Amino acid sequence: MSRIGRAPIEIPPGVEVKITQANFVTVKGPKGTLEQQVSPDMDIAVEGTTVSVTRPTDTPKHRSMHGLSRTLISNMITGVTDGFKKELDINGVGYRATMEGNKLVMNLGYSHQVIIDSIDGISIDVPAPTKIIISGIDKQVVGQVAADIRSKRPPEPYMGKGIKYADEVIRRKEGKTGVK
Repeated sequence: MSRIGRAPIEIPPGVEVKITQANFVTVKGPKGTLEQQVSPDMDIAVEGTTVSVTRPTDTPKHRSMHGLSRTLISNMITGVTDGFKKELDINGVGYRATMEGNKLVMNLGYSHQVIIDSIDGISIDVPAPTKIIISGIDKQVVGQVAADIRSKRPPEPYMGKGIKYADEVIRRKEGKTGVK
């Protein structure tokens, strides 16, 4: 049985979990509400302060959906209580970011500024010109917004210039002069 799938999910105080027809899960908490359709084959039960996910059979499809369904529900509960956050670092001479109203404006070495509009449910903060913090309650959306911002100028391996995740390690290359 899946190690992740069989672990029960604790429901913290102040969080309400509802499961309706076809495993439509709604989680309400102090930071907001999240809704998601989980695999209709899985058996989801709310018992007191825990949520458990079980699979009906041992077929490969059910085995693959078991851990995923449990993780999706767990991420929803974590999101409405604590939220999720991604930090990006900008490296490069003249590369910087600022917030102008509700838009993220970045100078990334192009002939124009890169402007990203705000997204509902996501807050973008720029505490320093070379640091961007993206936070929100939906883990998938936070990760996607961070990936979209990073894709505007991914880090390159020779000088390390570009936008990278704060915990990302860029493997550096020597370049032409390093080979003799």
